[in-house]
Amino acid sequence: MRRSSTRKGQTNSTVSNNSSAMDLFRSASGKAASKELERIDSLFYTYANSSSGMIEPEGIEALCSDLEVEHTDVRILMLAWKMKAEKQGYFILEEWRSGLKALRADTITKLKKALPDLDKEVKRSSNFADFYTYSFQYCLTEEKQKSIDIESICELLNLVLGFQFRPQVDYFVEYLKIQIDYKVINMDQWMGFYRFCNEISFPDLCNYDDELAWPLILDNFVEWMRAKQN
Repeated sequence: MRRSSTRKGQTNSTVSNNSSAMDLFRSASGKAASKELERIDSLFYTYANSSSGMIEPEGIEALCSDLEVEHTDVRILMLAWKMKAEKQGYFILEEWRSGLKALRADTITKLKKALPDLDKEVKRSSNFADFYTYSFQYCLTEEKQKSIDIESICELLNLVLGFQFRPQVDYFVEYLKIQIDYKVINMDQWMGFYRFCNEISFPDLCNYDDELAWPLILDNFVEWMRAKQN
C-alpha cells in the first residue's frame, strides 16, 4: 500500500510540474503574440492617415515603395485578398491585422519576404478561383455597382489572368477593345471567361458548344475568333 501511495504522490507531483510548465508556455506564447500584434499595429500606423485611421491610397503607395514593388503589381492585389480588404485602395486596422498575422509578418522586411509565398498560395488551384472572384468584387468601387468598364476589365484580365492564360487573355482583350455591343462586364461574364479558359481548347475552340449556357459575349467572341482564323 505504501508503494501505491508513493506512486500516487509522484503522479500528482508530475501533473503539477506539467501544469506549471504549460502555464509558463501559455504565458510566454501570450506575451509573444501580444508583442507581435503591437508590431503589426505599429506598422499599420506608419502608413495610416492620422485623421481617418485608415491606410489610404497615399499610404499604399508608400507601402509599395518600402516593399519595392509597383502599386500596380498583382501581389498588392493578392495582399488585399489575404486581408479580405473591402474597399479598393484602403486598408482598415482589422483587415491589416488579419492579413499580417496570417502571413506571420510584423515588420516590413518580413512582409517583403512573405510576398513570394503569398504569390504561390494564390496561384494554387484551391485558392485561385476565390482570388479571381475577389479581384472583380474589389474593383466595384461605387455603392450598388455591379459591372466594370471595358478598359478597366482589360487591365484587370492582364493583371490577374495573363500569367496563366496569356493567349486567351490577349485575344479576348483585343476583341473587347474593338467590339461595340458591350461597355461594361458583369460578374457572370467575368466568371464565364475564367471557365472558358479552363475548359475550352484554344485556339482551335473545337469543344466550344454555343448551345451550352455561356454568356452571350463569349458566343460573340468565339464567332469573332473563328472568323479571324478563316
